[in-house]
Amino acid sequence: MRTKYRGFILFCFLLSFCLAESHTQSVAVYQTTPDLKQALQQGPALSFASNPTAGKIITVDDSRQFQTIDGFGAAMTDSSAWLLEEQLSAVQRTEVMRKLFDPQHGIGITFVRVPLGASDLARNHYSYDDMPPGQRDPGLQKFSIDHDREYILPALREAIKLNPSISIMVTPWSPPGWMKTKDSLIGGQLREDASTDFALYLVKSVSAFQKAGVPVKYLSLQNEPLYETKDYPGTLMPADQQKELIAKYVGPALKKAGLNTSILAYDHNWDHPEYPETILADPTAAQYVPGSAFHCYGGNVSAQGKVHEQFPDKGLWMTECSGGTWQKGNLLAITEKLVIESTRQWAKAVVLWGLALDEKNGPNSGGCATCRGFVTVDLSAEPHTVTYSADYYAIGHASRFVHPGAVRIDSSDLSEDSLETVAFQNTDGSIVLLVLNNAGTSQDFSVSWHGSSFTTSLSAGSVSTYEWH
Repeated sequence: MRTKYRGFILFCFLLSFCLAESHTQSVAVYQTTPDLKQALQQGPALSFASNPTAGKIITVDDSRQFQTIDGFGAAMTDSSAWLLEEQLSAVQRTEVMRKLFDPQHGIGITFVRVPLGASDLARNHYSYDDMPPGQRDPGLQKFSIDHDREYILPALREAIKLNPSISIMVTPWSPPGWMKTKDSLIGGQLREDASTDFALYLVKSVSAFQKAGVPVKYLSLQNEPLYETKDYPGTLMPADQQKELIAKYVGPALKKAGLNTSILAYDHNWDHPEYPETILADPTAAQYVPGSAFHCYGGNVSAQGKVHEQFPDKGLWMTECSGGTWQKGNLLAITEKLVIESTRQWAKAVVLWGLALDEKNGPNSGGCATCRGFVTVDLSAEPHTVTYSADYYAIGHASRFVHPGAVRIDSSDLSEDSLETVAFQNTDGSIVLLVLNNAGTSQDFSVSWHGSSFTTSLSAGSVSTYEWH
């Protein structure tokens, strides 16, 4: 009995020691200031101690779990790939790609959206099956992704090599012009009699990418389907038409081809949540659709939460939001708010627009001439120089620390005018907390977790990531 009793006492001692150790564990701190003089800079480690007694308190509760995360990133447009692959020296290219995609030596981007054919951030207008005006190619005998083999596919393969956990999403800005009512990549709609050919076009695109070493996880049928473009590729696609295309053509065609690529509905702004709701409410279409994709240019992020309430078994992705010259003030905070608020409203990914642009916000072929990229390649300088925008660091505060498969967990959000937060738990058990100080002055606060806390401060307009195991 005495031996058993001593063993029990020893067990209790060791358990209490382990618990004490867990409450004094180290917290890694990374901070970025609005002027980028500190940019994902690691600061002195913090430690958990006793409970907070006063002041602002952020409580992190990993027992309350929400959506699983796919990743954070931007779009590899034609312009971006051309700049990265063709306009940098080999040494520069290696460094920039590592800083973008390497999880150890960069920000570890984990989600990349790729236009199928030209977007506005392209050097020219093209699809994978262009025909002279008035001619058609039923059965897509002329289909080819050769345009992408020069620099887009090499850039994507290098990104995947650096970070194999990347999710690739592909999106057409327009079907080939001969499939459309205007026989043009610009404007118009997909003709009803071209539905089979359009489905084949998407299947061939996904298959060709995968054969080229770029596996495609997600596909949307049309970028911004409620906007008819005037000077760059684009297509009107009403919700009922997209629903029918998914249910009768594209979904079955992907399945028949043995492709496990999932279709994301909509891919446009927050202000028309009824569009994805139309598709998700249709059982035949919904079987091919794990959820909806949103953009940030109209409406409010709360629309994501409303769609989640109606379809809680379906996911949400923020697939495009661009910064640009129209934005003033703290650009770091603007993008970090998007990361925090989108994920708090159920987004599984947050994806910005062009990954790389030149010093003139291009090359572009219509559309946005004022957009901002993660990376700016200054072609006016010899040799060309590279700088990193606030967007790079804002996304990096998430992508570097929150890995695919992580789940969002509960954290108290104090207010839009004070401290905004979001928290995650990675598959290895590590906790990641993002905090943005929206106040005009430095803020002192405590972070409470499992009955213990650490106390720290954050300067005005700054962002910090706190990570502990």
